[in-house]
Amino acid sequence: MRLGVVILPEHRWPAAHLLWQRAEELGFEHAWTYDHLAWRTLRDEPWFAAVPTLAAAALCTTRIRLGTLVASPNFRHPVPFAKEVMTLDDLSGGRFVLGIGAGGPGWDATMLGQEAMSLSARADRFEEFVELCDQLLRQPATSYRGRVFAADEARSVPGCVQTPRVPFAVAATASRGMRVAALHGQWWVTTGDPRARTPPTAEEGARVVARQMDELEAACAATGRDPQSIGRMVLTGPSLDQGLSSAEALRDTIGRYAEIGVTDVVVHWPRPDGPYAGDRDRFEAVVSAVLAG
Repeated sequence: MRLGVVILPEHRWPAAHLLWQRAEELGFEHAWTYDHLAWRTLRDEPWFAAVPTLAAAALCTTRIRLGTLVASPNFRHPVPFAKEVMTLDDLSGGRFVLGIGAGGPGWDATMLGQEAMSLSARADRFEEFVELCDQLLRQPATSYRGRVFAADEARSVPGCVQTPRVPFAVAATASRGMRVAALHGQWWVTTGDPRARTPPTAEEGARVVARQMDELEAACAATGRDPQSIGRMVLTGPSLDQGLSSAEALRDTIGRYAEIGVTDVVVHWPRPDGPYAGDRDRFEAVVSAVLAG
């Protein structure tokens, strides 16, 4: 089981770089940030862009994998974004992971002046976004014409450090997204039941994720994918309890997910208040105890 952490892009760099370095020192396998123009109750609070944040994180760390969890098609086009992804992979020396999701109905959905898309329209956009990103990052020149996106001899030179491209971590809970994950993902990502009003216990959360993994395996069977070839990542926090109250609680949480075949669990770096509020010293003590074995 690999343990990762999300660091929200809310700190000015003199403070932020210390968090990314500390995540590596603590022994996390991977560290992530959100990709939003503005996010929920923090809309009017400090919030920096994901790509330059990860570029800076790549230059102040040496081992830890870095990525978006998850990049949003709501406000991105695959052609310029693939160029940024290729660059992040270069800056990190081949440590970048592209987490991608369908995007939601929040601020990102309308901030560019567009009408919010229906669930079906977001799914259409998501499928094409991932498909075109896959092509752009695998080959030096790409032409593509879909219903949503297009590319005309778009260049991706010199290409990714990782071959055949950076790995994708595809977030999905519904059948269409599961198919995208089966076709293109090196990891599948879940936050549990998006309809949950409060995070369930670790035991309840593992049951939710197990049902979703059954759907993932069905999607793999339908697309001819070996289901054992895709990692299963659980992002705790939004809809799943993080288990950070003690080392014993975190071990129990990780263990319950490991029992059903999850390969990666991700927690959130604590904030002073609001979303993911917690005490940093306690967080570090809990994580250090668990990662020490």
